[in-house]
Amino acid sequence: MDARLSMFGQPAADKLVKHLVGASRTIAPALPYTTLELVNLRASQINGCGFCTDMHIKDAIHAGESQQRLNMVAAWREATCFTEAERAALELAEEGTRIADAAGGVSDEVWENAAKHYTEEQLFALVAQIALINTFNRLNVITRQPAGDYVAGQFN
Repeated sequence: MDARLSMFGQPAADKLVKHLVGASRTIAPALPYTTLELVNLRASQINGCGFCTDMHIKDAIHAGESQQRLNMVAAWREATCFTEAERAALELAEEGTRIADAAGGVSDEVWENAAKHYTEEQLFALVAQIALINTFNRLNVITRQPAGDYVAGQFN
């Protein structure tokens, strides 16, 4: 598959991506890296973003995440390998990604469950990361960025 529009080497795209990555790096210290990668992966799966799915699986494995847990992200509700905090983050990521599917957006129940496991700073970081990964997913899906060639750490 060829991209409709190259996301690399375009001055405007480079500038935007630089700022989005900078925003992600700003909030990253608030949460465990594994939690961020699980959230990124789940949102990317929901949005059908092959580029981000490939990237976040490879980066997570490179950071020491197990293949089994990554395989189970799409079925996290039935999987026994996630902590209660990770499950709350995945649920928030799902509802935050599927925001148009529910009147009122994220339910109070999902928010309250996440709030049991995360501080306000961490909740903000989760919400911001969910918004950022959805932005990346949309950029990549709309422009049909091809997936499969990412190398772990390529953008670090």
